Amino acid sequence: MRVLLIEDEPWLGEAVRDQIEKDGHPTDFVTTLAEARRHLAAANYDLLLLDLLLPDGRGLDFLRQLRTSGSTVPVIILTALDQVSNRIAGLNAGADDYLVKPFDLSELSARVSAVSRRYSGNPNPLVKLGELRIDTAGRSVMRDAARIDLTASEWALLEALIQHPGMIVSRSRLEDRLYSFNEEIGSNAIEVHMSRLRKKLGADVIETLRGLGYRLKLD
Repeated sequence: MRVLLIEDEPWLGEAVRDQIEKDGHPTDFVTTLAEARRHLAAANYDLLLLDLLLPDGRGLDFLRQLRTSGSTVPVIILTALDQVSNRIAGLNAGADDYLVKPFDLSELSARVSAVSRRYSGNPNPLVKLGELRIDTAGRSVMRDAARIDLTASEWALLEALIQHPGMIVSRSRLEDRLYSFNEEIGSNAIEVHMSRLRKKLGADVIETLRGLGYRLKLD
């Protein structure tokens, strides 16, 4: 999942970015709404983390503009505004969740995972795939009683496929899941990660559709 973080406090933004990237989600961090608009025009994001009080405007107005334009990207508000009226305004403007500062970073991770599951159409974090048992909340994969360890990149690819069961996920979409805005992408990076993922999960779990992308082979 590719995340755009809009937060004007550098120390907090860096801590949140590091936490979300540790969870396996490439995160672009900007400090103004103008920068956020430029990033949204140039890339596809799966989640926005939005502060409400920013140097060049109010996050709530920005959120309303997003929804008015037809954007359905999930949004979690991160703010020090803790009154019930602020929460109601944020949710009514189109936010999916509202987290008051200061917050525990592990709670943020849990809320990010919950929003991601809701948008994938399956709020259940437990997924069965043949002999594999996948816990998307706990970020674990088991075959029988044996745990399969995945790197952050491998998990990001698997999560992208799980969120679109039976559907083709394009290479460009997978690249968005792996790399942040200014990061260079190797020409065969996706193929290398997919090859390693197949070795761990089984060669028949992921199907390659040449020129189109990849999809999970469902039972």
